[in-house]
Amino acid sequence: MTKIKNDVLINLFNHAVDTSKKAGDYIFRNASANLDIDFKGRADMVTQIDKESENIIQNEIINKYPNHQIMGEELTDRVTKSDIKWFVDPVDGTTNFVHGHNMVAVSIGIEHQGELIIGVVYNPFIDELFTAIKNHGAYLNGRQIEVSRVDKIKDGLFATGFPYELNDYFYTNMELFKRIYENSQGVRRAGSAALDICYTACGRFDGFWEYDLNPWDMAAGSLILSEAGGQLSNFSGGEFSIHGDEILAANSKLKEPMLNIIQDVLSNYEK
Repeated sequence: MTKIKNDVLINLFNHAVDTSKKAGDYIFRNASANLDIDFKGRADMVTQIDKESENIIQNEIINKYPNHQIMGEELTDRVTKSDIKWFVDPVDGTTNFVHGHNMVAVSIGIEHQGELIIGVVYNPFIDELFTAIKNHGAYLNGRQIEVSRVDKIKDGLFATGFPYELNDYFYTNMELFKRIYENSQGVRRAGSAALDICYTACGRFDGFWEYDLNPWDMAAGSLILSEAGGQLSNFSGGEFSIHGDEILAANSKLKEPMLNIIQDVLSNYEK
């Protein structure tokens, strides 16, 4: 793998931060707008704010880096021969946004030759910016963050999310929710995977798991979590990939206990 030059990396990072804030400012200013809502599924909404936020982000990327690849939630993938690919969620937490709940974020992750190198997650409603550069730590508004040191499930606060459709993922996760809730200090369901992962990265949550996600949901947050000292895997305990559809994120002491619970529930539920 060719190493990316430091000045190129810093320029990419600064542009990702600036772009997230431009999109975030647009989202914030239009929070009280009359929304045109389209439904992609039972409760899977998209508004004109999602689309315009993604247009802002795409235009900012293309204007500065016209050859870069882009994968976004609302737009057709932009495929080029570039080694650099942006993963964009223009409004992570659209249902929250529609209902005036402020767990909403712009999420931007950047890969170089298939390896995540930059993660930026910005919540414009409370002005919190989570950032990470590969091998340089994770930060919240410029202050370095790290995962919690909780070492027992019973002492932890956890988070998860549910798919929009009432499918097998939904019903299986209800069983996981119940089991972890019964054995911990609580489970939260906030409606933004990117923020849930970042909240785990800074110790507000001790662990997070979710099914049925997409690369743009996980790219930025997963790097931030890793750079904060957290660990990631799939539900089989194998290597995590943003191109899979499941994530387990926790500190090093809780990853295995969480995994044990998940695998026990899955083995019983699938019988």
